[in-house]
Amino acid sequence: MAFHLLERGRDGATHIAESIGGALEHIGHCSSCRMLTENEICEICSAGSRDESVLCVVETPADVIAVEQSAAYRGLYFVLMGHLSPLDGIGPDELGMDLMKQRMNDGAVKEVILATNPTVEGEATAHYIAELAARSGLRTTRIAHGVPVGGELEFVDGGTLTHAFAGRKSYE
Repeated sequence: MAFHLLERGRDGATHIAESIGGALEHIGHCSSCRMLTENEICEICSAGSRDESVLCVVETPADVIAVEQSAAYRGLYFVLMGHLSPLDGIGPDELGMDLMKQRMNDGAVKEVILATNPTVEGEATAHYIAELAARSGLRTTRIAHGVPVGGELEFVDGGTLTHAFAGRKSYE
């Protein structure tokens, strides 16, 4: 892409650079959920139609977009902007856990949905948050992991199959 822009699309490169500069200047984090936004409070948090009793914890803003595109969730979010990684110097403070604890203890939240990635770091992060939620007396759930719809078992990795078998439910 860089070569193409330098060789044939310098006007496009200038436009992209200006757009990125504008985004860096005008886009920040929602003071409630930490999603990227141009406002103090993002559109999701300010929408009166969302279920304030359910808080979905995700690692990145891209995860929020993915969940929103599914149209399966109507609650609020908390965006960690990463996951716990002591080797990289990322602890609870870097993930905004103090703000998340405030949200958990404000009385509105009744359930915390853990939607961190199914990696070692994501699972450790989910476990840490589950303990925080338990201390606040909140119900904690974890999104399911398993075989994707339309997937074929022969192409699914062993870890995914292990999660799928462990999380199986009755067929109705």
